[in-house]
Amino acid sequence: MKPDIHPDYHEITVQLTNGETYKTRSTWGSEGDTMVLEIDPSSHAAWTGGQQRVLDKGQVAKFRARYANFGIK
Repeated sequence: MKPDIHPDYHEITVQLTNGETYKTRSTWGSEGDTMVLEIDPSSHAAWTGGQQRVLDKGQVAKFRARYANFGIK
């Protein structure tokens, strides 16, 4: 491998949304920095199985809105 081409790999602290922290190694930030997460596996619906909303803003939704009074399902 070529010397001096790889990013600095150091220890940082990661803070989850519930305040829990853990240490890991990363190329993000500087040695000793804290990464504060806005979304993590303990709070996001994709991991917790919570309610998810799917918004249909495409052509099908426009068609249904335009022809809703004609009884087309």
